[in-house]
Amino acid sequence: MAKEIPYKIYLDEKDIPSAWYNMRADMKNKPAPLLNPGTGQPMTAQELSGVFCEELVKQELDETSRYIDIPQDIRDFYKMYRPSPLVRAYCLEKKLDTPAKIYYKFEGNNTSGSHKLNSAIAQAYYAKKQGLKGVTTETGAGQWGTALSMACAYFDLDCKVYMVKVSYEQKPFRREVMRTYGAQVTPSPSDTTEVGKKILAAHPGTTGSLGCAISEAVEVAVTNEGYRYVLGSVLNQVLLHQSVIGLEAKTAFDKIGVKPDVIIGCAGGGSNLGGLIAPFMGEKLRGEADYRIIAVEPASCPSFTRGTYAYDFCDTGMICPLAKMYTLGSDFIPAPNHAGGLRFHGMSSTLSQLYHDGYMEATTAVQTDVFEAAEYFARVEGILPAPESSHAIKVAIDEAKKCKETGEEKTILFGLTGTGYFDLVAYEKYNNGEMDDYIPTDAELAESIAKLPKVN
Repeated sequence: MAKEIPYKIYLDEKDIPSAWYNMRADMKNKPAPLLNPGTGQPMTAQELSGVFCEELVKQELDETSRYIDIPQDIRDFYKMYRPSPLVRAYCLEKKLDTPAKIYYKFEGNNTSGSHKLNSAIAQAYYAKKQGLKGVTTETGAGQWGTALSMACAYFDLDCKVYMVKVSYEQKPFRREVMRTYGAQVTPSPSDTTEVGKKILAAHPGTTGSLGCAISEAVEVAVTNEGYRYVLGSVLNQVLLHQSVIGLEAKTAFDKIGVKPDVIIGCAGGGSNLGGLIAPFMGEKLRGEADYRIIAVEPASCPSFTRGTYAYDFCDTGMICPLAKMYTLGSDFIPAPNHAGGLRFHGMSSTLSQLYHDGYMEATTAVQTDVFEAAEYFARVEGILPAPESSHAIKVAIDEAKKCKETGEEKTILFGLTGTGYFDLVAYEKYNNGEMDDYIPTDAELAESIAKLPKVN
């Protein structure tokens, strides 16, 4: 008789990882280096330390250390909400009448409502350790801004958040949580920065983008003494911190003697996806095991599936270093859809290299299909998911349905990055039939891609 797997596979405090896993150490082809936009040469640690915290710069550039120890202060904070459960979606399996076994790693069981706190507390810790006054950042859906405001409050740091204007207007309650934790929140693009003024002049009435907000946050960081910029996704250091998600998931699977066949994560800048797949990708890179890994992005902002693999600015204002990544062009302004955390024109350099080398695949989902899957999941599994997470849910359901058609008993893992209780305006629009499925045309993408910087 087959062993019955519990609904939730809980871990103990001792199972919280003591070190982050660095995928780049096992990559044969390393991600291309960040370039100085002025010289075209790889950014040095000294140059990057003018923008980022010194210890985070070391992590950003480290391509050889497979594991990096997690400071005890950070592990102590993790204990407030980690380890997070790995959940067997029995109810969803039954509803779909599928032979597939579906699991999800739930990261929404903290006040920020998402996985973002895993990196926010680390970045705030290193800022405090360096003796800084505060940090600046951008936020799309508001999850990262919320997480960072919590982390800064914990370490008594000032926190300045530039929130994408469409999300600032759609999610007032998320904004107020940030303010409750002491953050100063500004809708972006704004007239409080020089780069914001330029963006508003070039795109009157724009609803903003993560690229715009990044530009403003970086400008404020480099023009105010005692401040540094921190980022919630894309960078190598962020994927490193988020590896706790996958490390815990791997430990939980090992405890029950199960190996996932398919691993699915939503993809915007790459923090959730990179964190979820980290130890599994490590095994794949080392030739120890194989997994099918799927990145799911919104059809309205399809970096992997319709972007170009090239050097580009990470921000719309073109003041950040150049990164080689799958990109739609830093000038691309995504449609004001309701997956704010996935509305970024580019993708993590680490994930871009892995995708380019064929270690993972990517697909897109249109907005109404995503919300249909979100509501289906909520009614069956009892958790209202964030729109970002729902991209992964949609594809997980699709894969489970394929198993029903073929009779294959695959094990599926997806990342439930957070809850959707601050996204009720989006759910309202879906329920009222007011949501559309905007997809950029080839001509629109070609226009922004044509403006990519020329790099030798």
